[in-house]
Amino acid sequence: MEFTNDKPIYLQVIEDITSRIVSGEIAAWDRLPSSRELALTYRINPNTASRVYAELERRGLVYTKRGIGTFVSDGNLADLKHEKVTKAIEEFVEAMRGLGLTGEESERELLVYLENRKDLKWKYSVRDWQKSTLPR
Repeated sequence: MEFTNDKPIYLQVIEDITSRIVSGEIAAWDRLPSSRELALTYRINPNTASRVYAELERRGLVYTKRGIGTFVSDGNLADLKHEKVTKAIEEFVEAMRGLGLTGEESERELLVYLENRKDLKWKYSVRDWQKSTLPR
């Protein structure tokens, strides 16, 4: 992982682990590497790795069993996924506004994009949008 200078390293590691949990790459109940292994994996100080786990535990994403390890909790995953989806949508809306697109133009561009992605199954098509059959 390449770190940026705009935020602390421990927060960047937390974001990476959180994204991997939300995407399902790391599943609920999975055992995470030890702090020492985490430090080696991310090439960070062992104290930073301990801080990462402490913060993830404070957020309710992981729990630690003394002498056994740190595990992914299933408690906050739905809320966390919803927060990430909301943030992504907000970023999309702001980017479209920055390009000068209206809400309707943004919606159409999104539908065209989704329709052209053969790997995605989407309930609505551009034709549905043009016929105004989409729920509003």
